[in-house]
Amino acid sequence: MTEALFKRPGWWRALTYTILAGAFGLALVVVLRKVSGLPAFQTVQTGYPQVIVPAITAPLGFLVGIGCFDYWLRWAVGAPTPPAEREHDDHGAYSWRDYFKVNTDHKVIGIQYICTTFVFFFIGGLMAMIMRAELAQPGTQIVEPGMFNSLFSAHAAIMIFVFVIPVFAGIANYVLPLMIGAPDMAFPRLNALSFWMLPIAGLLFVGSFFCPGGAFDAGWTGYAPLSTGAPLGQSFFNLGVQFAGASSIATALNFLVTIVTMRAPGMNFWRLPLLVWANLSTSLLVVAATPFIAGVQFMVLFDRALHTNFFQAAFGGDVISYQHIFWFYSHPAVYIMMLPGFGIVSEVISAHSRKPIFGYRLMALALIGIVVLSYSVWAHHMFVAGMFSWLRVPMMITTLLIAVPTGIKIFSWLGTLFYGKIHLRSTAMLFALGFIVTFTIGGISGVMLGMIPIDIHVSDTYFVVAHIHFVLFGGSVFTIFAGIYHWFPKMTGRLYDERLGRVHFWLTLVGMLGTFIPMHWIGMEGMPRRVADYSATFGDWNLFISCCAFLLGAAQLVFLYNMIISWRFGPKAGPNPWRAKTIEWQVSSPPPVFNFDEIPRVVGGPYEFGVPGARHVIMPGEEAEVKEPERAGVGAPT
Repeated sequence: MTEALFKRPGWWRALTYTILAGAFGLALVVVLRKVSGLPAFQTVQTGYPQVIVPAITAPLGFLVGIGCFDYWLRWAVGAPTPPAEREHDDHGAYSWRDYFKVNTDHKVIGIQYICTTFVFFFIGGLMAMIMRAELAQPGTQIVEPGMFNSLFSAHAAIMIFVFVIPVFAGIANYVLPLMIGAPDMAFPRLNALSFWMLPIAGLLFVGSFFCPGGAFDAGWTGYAPLSTGAPLGQSFFNLGVQFAGASSIATALNFLVTIVTMRAPGMNFWRLPLLVWANLSTSLLVVAATPFIAGVQFMVLFDRALHTNFFQAAFGGDVISYQHIFWFYSHPAVYIMMLPGFGIVSEVISAHSRKPIFGYRLMALALIGIVVLSYSVWAHHMFVAGMFSWLRVPMMITTLLIAVPTGIKIFSWLGTLFYGKIHLRSTAMLFALGFIVTFTIGGISGVMLGMIPIDIHVSDTYFVVAHIHFVLFGGSVFTIFAGIYHWFPKMTGRLYDERLGRVHFWLTLVGMLGTFIPMHWIGMEGMPRRVADYSATFGDWNLFISCCAFLLGAAQLVFLYNMIISWRFGPKAGPNPWRAKTIEWQVSSPPPVFNFDEIPRVVGGPYEFGVPGARHVIMPGEEAEVKEPERAGVGAPT
């Protein structure tokens, strides 16, 4: 019984393999150091190999133990793989336990992503609340400056790497294969591995608080040489980024192959829903850009642990090159955190205003334009970093230029809303409309920061904090909530409480505007960011900002309550409560384990609201004859 328990993939085996792999890493370090004539343990703050190596081997042991590699390892060594009748034993959710093990069903993986990332959302939000409590008044109230540095560093890293980027992957994991008429993702086992690497990254970020010297404190940017000389917690950040990046790249490759090769018959690229276009564009960015941040974090780790000199200026290293490499990923990363949201908003606005998307093809091309231009703007983050001065003006121009395709999308959404039958009782629609307002404000402040003189004046002030939160909270997080509310009935088979949803929206909107609008003003007046103490001149505004931040945090508890109670007790949802056109709404809620008994056939565009006779898809068993629409819609033959 016990032997079978540890041979079978699951939590007991994962715990055992984690301990064994961690012990192996520790023993490897001790043996190699003894053979080299060194002390068994090293406690220089940039070293600690007896901690760093087990922090690599233990997660790998966990992934093997939980079952991510079982099929591949058996195939690689020539052992028999499961027979055809057992090929799908780990596919689909038949009880709640199936969500806590390796599962190859894209819908289960989507739920795993969403629930896990929201755990880290609340952890990162709690850190923000502690920071705002400290900043409510000048002086030291709750945490010392060193802990404050760790809090804002971990808050940003968690929100970016283990919330915003992967929660979009979770939403797309659930709905994208359904949208294109595919039975699953192209690589289901790789999809499962992608998810299980994610909580490892989050645990490394959080676990850094228990390291000697505290958590990493060089900001989420981890600029060298500050990061190369930081305490042990910085190494946990370097490793966490590797696991989060590997998860992101594997997911992006899966999306690309799925979209290109697994579309239903009749679904050409001009019949793809815009959410699919958005994830296609995002995946191109992830695959091309993420290796840069992985590489630069490895370089920092090598400088710290192996005494290389990539960023040690005294030994010929180039400090500025860290920022170039980092931002060559991290500005495209802003669009990695935005483009999926653009797709979600397009789906929500079209369905809840009963209108075809205005300028569909231009919307799709604008996404590709953002992908191309995003690689030409990284150095606007470095106007005061000491880079070549001649590089400033070209980067300013490209920064302003990338606002054009983004502006196209804003006007397209407004054109879609014009004369639409707008359903304002829908919480998803409220968040989509709120996004247009808040993201536009964030975009305007972004254009201001792209101007060299303004950027020099407000660099490293709260103006920058306000801008990034209008973009990533008012932009990304609003679209995440819109997507969760929109597809909640499809994922759970239940309807949520719209009244609580509207309470959540209005409290979030008021709290968000009250928190971040005043930051523009105190930033322009000179309040520096990333400081635990500040001039008493800014005390009143900071008290107001902190009160609004607590309101914003409390609003998310309304969301959490609504989701939990509605998932368990909400009214049953039909297949298509929003009367949407795309394929995922033409199957049951929740969808069948393998999505479709037969693959559907696509015959028109996805947004043909109000077009007599137009259809997007013919489902199996439906009448095959399709009437010619009175006018050509999106994706219809011309």
